[in-house]
Amino acid sequence: MRYEFHPEAIAEYLEAAAFYTEHSPALAERFIESVEDAILRILEAPRRWRIVDEDVRRCLTHVFPYGVLYSIEPDFVLILAVMHCSREPGYWKDRAK
Repeated sequence: MRYEFHPEAIAEYLEAAAFYTEHSPALAERFIESVEDAILRILEAPRRWRIVDEDVRRCLTHVFPYGVLYSIEPDFVLILAVMHCSREPGYWKDRAK
C-alpha cells in the first residue's frame, strides 16, 4: 500500500524536522527515522492503530512525542498530521474532509 501526505501534514513534518536540526542534526535524523518507522508500521497493518476520530487513526512514534494521524483511503493511506502530542487536539480535523 502506498501513502500520501496532506499538504499541511508534510509542512508540519518538515517544520518539526527543521526544529530538531537546529538543536542537533543527529537528533533530526533520529526524529525522521522515528516518523518513517511509524509510517512503515502503519502500512504493514493500517487497521491496527487506535481510532481517534471517525475514520482517523493514530500511530505514535518511538522516543519522540509525536503521532502520525491518518485515514485509510481505497488505494492509499492519507497522512493527515504529524502531530506533537501536547499540541492542541483536533487542530487537524478540517484536513479529514
